[in-house]
Amino acid sequence: MSRFPVTFQKPENALKRAEELINVGQKSAALAALHEVITSKRHRTWQKTLEKIMFKYVELCVDMKRGRFAKEGLIQYRNVCQQVNVNSLEEVIKHYLKLASEKAEAAQAEAAEVALDVDDLEASATPENLLLSYVSAEKDKDRTDRKLVTPWFKFLWETYRTVLEILRNNSKLESLYAMTAHRAFQFCLTYKRATEFRRLCEILRNHLTNLNKYRDQRDRPDLTLPESLQLYLETRFEQLKVATELELWQEAFRSVEDIHGLMTMVKKSPKPQMMAVYYAKLTKIFWMSENTLYHAYAWYKLYNLSRSYKKDFVAADLKLMVSCVILSVLAVPPYDRKHGAAHFELELEKDRNLRMANLLGFSLDPKRDTREVLSRAALMSDLVSKNLVSLAFPEVKDLFHLVENGFHPLDLCHQVAPLLAKISEVNESFSATNTPLPDVSLAMYVPALERLAILRTLQQVSQVYNSMKMEHLQKMIPFSCFAEVEKLVVDAVKFNYIQVKIDYQNNCVFFGSHLLESDKIRNHITVLAKRLNRAVALIQEEKGVPKKQKLSKPVSEILEDIDQEHTRVLARKVLIERRKEEQERRKEEQDKEEEAAKRMMQKQTEESEAKRQAEEARKRTEDRMRKDIEEKDAQEALALFEQVQRKKGKKGTATLAEDAGKLDKRQLMEDALSEQIKERQEHERKINRLSKTMDHLERARRQEQVPLLIALYEHNVVADREWFEGQQEKLVANHRTNWDQDTKEKARLAKMTQDKDSYQIQIMERRAEEFARRAHEREERLAELRVVRKEERTKRRKQEHLRRLRAEEEARIKAEEDAIKAAEAAERKKEDDDRKRKLDEIAEKQRAREEEIERKAREERDKERERMMEEREKERSSKADAPPARREDGDRWGGPRRDRDADEPPRREEQSDRWQARGPRSDNP
Repeated sequence: MSRFPVTFQKPENALKRAEELINVGQKSAALAALHEVITSKRHRTWQKTLEKIMFKYVELCVDMKRGRFAKEGLIQYRNVCQQVNVNSLEEVIKHYLKLASEKAEAAQAEAAEVALDVDDLEASATPENLLLSYVSAEKDKDRTDRKLVTPWFKFLWETYRTVLEILRNNSKLESLYAMTAHRAFQFCLTYKRATEFRRLCEILRNHLTNLNKYRDQRDRPDLTLPESLQLYLETRFEQLKVATELELWQEAFRSVEDIHGLMTMVKKSPKPQMMAVYYAKLTKIFWMSENTLYHAYAWYKLYNLSRSYKKDFVAADLKLMVSCVILSVLAVPPYDRKHGAAHFELELEKDRNLRMANLLGFSLDPKRDTREVLSRAALMSDLVSKNLVSLAFPEVKDLFHLVENGFHPLDLCHQVAPLLAKISEVNESFSATNTPLPDVSLAMYVPALERLAILRTLQQVSQVYNSMKMEHLQKMIPFSCFAEVEKLVVDAVKFNYIQVKIDYQNNCVFFGSHLLESDKIRNHITVLAKRLNRAVALIQEEKGVPKKQKLSKPVSEILEDIDQEHTRVLARKVLIERRKEEQERRKEEQDKEEEAAKRMMQKQTEESEAKRQAEEARKRTEDRMRKDIEEKDAQEALALFEQVQRKKGKKGTATLAEDAGKLDKRQLMEDALSEQIKERQEHERKINRLSKTMDHLERARRQEQVPLLIALYEHNVVADREWFEGQQEKLVANHRTNWDQDTKEKARLAKMTQDKDSYQIQIMERRAEEFARRAHEREERLAELRVVRKEERTKRRKQEHLRRLRAEEEARIKAEEDAIKAAEAAERKKEDDDRKRKLDEIAEKQRAREEEIERKAREERDKERERMMEEREKERSSKADAPPARREDGDRWGGPRRDRDADEPPRREEQSDRWQARGPRSDNP
């Protein structure tokens, strides 16, 4: 073998060299040689030899668990044969998957054989297994699987990931991509690999996202084609099946969303059989998520779909499916769980309901409340209108009428219990041709139906009774304890379904709310009144009152009726006027609404026009870009054509342009490719001739080396034999000498045996005496220590007793002090209250005295004011008789100036009283 790496001129030489290296056990070197050829830029043209090399290459990668090498080689081979021979890549990938699967199965079989290969079947465990069990919690099978099976499972999982990554977004290998995904799903299902299944779903989801994101890639799959859409849908449905079998309900729900996204993307509905699988899986998903309403809708959609595409529906299957639909509807709680929720929670629930409705195939208005459209009542009305109840099992039919239409408050649960027992015993199967659900157990609805029966019982009892003993209520519900009933009551009261209050002190249950005028009481009294009126009418008809006696009325009553009729006519006239006004107001509101609708329509039209203009602008941009690309392609084609013609030796720009105008880019590319292939083949022929020359030279050199190597080998064999024989003789002589010396030493030491024995006896006797003495001392020391510890324990107990007595005495003293303090505080509070009361009495007397003084002063002021008023009136009357004159000793009005006496009140008080009695302070009349 040469010391320098050999570059293979022909792929056949690399394949032969790899086989030679494999025969001598050098698989790594063989893999490196093949990898060199595959990744080399020389061999970029596909030929049959490259396919053989790839087969050998993937075999080596699988044997050596080289997943990274396999991925690089497959990517290079895909680039080589993508445009020439895609079937070759498909064959290589299938061979690669087959080898990896066989290795994983062989490893699992080997692990099973190792587990069965036990020497002694009666032995419980070997020492090695016992030690390992103490060190780790793994069992023998776990350790064997980790050693033999797990590496191959990892390699197989890496193989699936590699193949899916290579085949993604390739329209020519869609079927192989789908087959690989199906095999990966089966791998996860067979070996219960939940984590790998989640990663696989995420990988497929990312591939589909990239497929929609980069739509301008070459050779990408077109989902608008029926074949491509069918493959992708089958893959997603297989993903949904595996997710439900692995009980990964979150991944199953995401798979349902993927399927719905595909259907929305291409705006095309799959086959009815696939949609039946879709709705069947939705029933399981919604049931496991405890979303009973959408579980019932999924059953209803599955029933409608099965009836639409299966004309020859078997009667037994029809009865079983209708029973499932009815029981699923009855399993929905009869109250709204979002009653009284916050606005944010309601908005979240609305978005969630819109998603669920879209998955079920309902198109709802986002502005409308979905609880009004998708509800238990709406679904129940559909069942009744289509008369589906009559097609169900007899026990299901009786249960429906009993729970939904009957009124049996005292024995409802007793009547329901035998029906539920019969339903739980039903275990029938669908025929494989009618539905994707082969096995259905109606027993899973029994707990929900029991809760419904309890709620109906409580609702009916609340309409009849005001209160009830707990024992009596427990007897009415035989299939549930009172704790579960209490939980249901709490939920029902929380969501405003019933009004119940539980009194544990009196062991009673009270029904109804505290409001007297509740809706239930009003409705109940209204129904009672209507029935009593009907009964009275029947009784009067039975008595047969004569018609003339009814018509004969006195004149006074007729006159009263006339007045009442006149009043009613006037009231009716007023009512008609009000109705006209109301009608006009409604018409105005309707006009306003129409105007608002017109404005909204105009706004929508403007928005649509803006969208249309934006779309046209986008299309113009795309057309411009397309034209630019076409011009660029034409320029590249012209340049390529010039280059080809220049190589051929032709000249002349006009001639080149004329020839380029006659050809398109594809034909030019094919011509250029053929020229490149011819040049490469010519180059390879030259290299082949050179390689033949070098091969002959190497073969001649090796033939000359053969006799020299044989002679060297024989000489080395003789020299090695002589060296070995000399070493053997030296070993024997040294062994004999050592044995003679050991024998002499043994004879010399045998003379001291008696002395050794006597010395040993003396030592043992002395040690025995020492042991006895020390044991006696130890016993004495332990006895003293016991006495000391006993005294300490007695002393400690006495101290503990004294400490406890002291604590009790301190507690007693503290309690007495607290009592004394409390008594003093109470006495002090009493004295303060008495003092405050006396002060209040004194203050009250003082306030009364002051009020009396104030009252007397007010009376005196009033008397004085009256006197002054009388004097002023007299003065006015006297002045009115005489003309006014100005005097020196008088005021400007001619009146005598009156001096203020000492007894008169001050001028300010006089003016104030005057203002109060007469208004403004003025002496003018």
